Amino acid sequence: MALVIVHGGEYNGERVEVKGGRLTIGRSLESDVILRDSEVSSHHAQVVQRNKVFWLQDLGSTNGTKVKDRKVIQERMLSGFEFNISKYRFAFIESADSLTDEQEATLEDIRRSLHNALIEELNLKQMTLEQMMDESLRKKASGVMDRLLKERRREIPPIYDLTEIKKAVLDAALGLGPLEELIADRAVTEIMVNGPAKIFIEKGGKMRLADVTFLGKREILTAIERIVGPIGRRIDESSPMVDARLKDGSRVNAIIPPLALDSPVITIRKFPDKVMHIEDLVGFGSLTEPMGTFIEMCAHHAKNTVISGGTGSGKTTLLNIASGFIPDGERIITIEDSAELRLPQDHVVRLETRPPNIEGKGAVTIRDLVRNALRMRPDRIVVGECRGGEALDMLQAMNTGHDGSMTTAHANSPADAVRRMESMVLMSGMDLPLKAVRELIQSAINIIVQISRFSDGTRKLTSITEITGIYEGEIQLQEIFTYRRTGISAEGRVLGYHSATGVIPSFVEELREAGIGVDMSIFVPKMDVK
Repeated sequence: MALVIVHGGEYNGERVEVKGGRLTIGRSLESDVILRDSEVSSHHAQVVQRNKVFWLQDLGSTNGTKVKDRKVIQERMLSGFEFNISKYRFAFIESADSLTDEQEATLEDIRRSLHNALIEELNLKQMTLEQMMDESLRKKASGVMDRLLKERRREIPPIYDLTEIKKAVLDAALGLGPLEELIADRAVTEIMVNGPAKIFIEKGGKMRLADVTFLGKREILTAIERIVGPIGRRIDESSPMVDARLKDGSRVNAIIPPLALDSPVITIRKFPDKVMHIEDLVGFGSLTEPMGTFIEMCAHHAKNTVISGGTGSGKTTLLNIASGFIPDGERIITIEDSAELRLPQDHVVRLETRPPNIEGKGAVTIRDLVRNALRMRPDRIVVGECRGGEALDMLQAMNTGHDGSMTTAHANSPADAVRRMESMVLMSGMDLPLKAVRELIQSAINIIVQISRFSDGTRKLTSITEITGIYEGEIQLQEIFTYRRTGISAEGRVLGYHSATGVIPSFVEELREAGIGVDMSIFVPKMDVK
């Protein structure tokens, strides 16, 4: 087996296997190792195997591939070989073939035996969660593991790495098991545990099966308990679903039997280390500079905005960026189920919902917090997501002096977002006629920003649309910016381009009459790209 270990940037000792005798490196989403760095070429370099010999090849990159500060075109690679691309450092390791199924089963038996011995010796089953999280316990457990490995060294075949065995057992006994290294990996954005040997991760916008496993279903349940215990939540047969948050802000959802039929299930959406800015989205091709300028204009000049999209499309990221354009000095109140927004302004109040306690009482919903926020003298209200009756309170707030408020909603198009808002208002329990609901939406919402996640893992703003009024009982929309798909490449990458539609938003003339400069060139359509 051949591995390339990547250090630097978003990578942290990431190991990538050279599969099929080839590993591509570059900025392109088609690359096996994707480096989001302007100094890296789209197709920068590759590792290839020919006649059982591995070679490093530069693919005509602009800034070169270096070995000991020397640019190279092609170099033979032996185990321990190192090279650099921009700020990234790579190490090549050639090791024995991958373990067979029988060897993998033996390794699991060894880990399980050591795991049980460690639990028994330290009496871990009798400890509280607080005791388990004590740093001194891990040091003590590490010493016990060293002794157990020494005692059983002759029973463990030399093909197995004792250091990796020790880490896996300690993580399972005292931490979150295999989730520890996945959470530490900055390139992993989402973790989905479907079963002990079915851990899927999203990396570089692509979903794949991770090469780590839990010892069993019991260990998955233990990991869930260790996540929810410190924050006062519980999970058992009477309460088999739970939402929680890790220390770094990552969102966690867990569901266990009898609702989950095959195994306890964990879904973790990682909290990004870096706060994204509009320039980052432009760099990723998610939108264009004119679209970013328009989003900033809407936020700065208090246009009520709904960000619409599907699960995992990047709504919260875009909401955080758009909210960051709100002028300093305005009082902003953010309301979320799980606090993720990180606004740069000083005058920000962050509110978070609360689930019911063990007796099923004490829940505080988004709707409760929106109603309370109205009594806190806000200039803007930013709701992480509208999912139900709180939409009515949010729309009323937008209509009563809280211009420039923002929220997100699950929908696949701006028209769907409008229908979704109608449904949510009707869920509020108020007996309002549909005509009144539509008039409320039309007068409250100025702009709908649609963001979508495509089949190749990329996320793009597909539409920015203005609500212009009501005609014959129907809410009228006009698209200001759009994304035009032109096809799919041979590698499965979605092709297309962003463009203005030529429509000038109705409020732009008001801004110009008020003496506020507006760059009208952002509304000029792009010529069709063949």
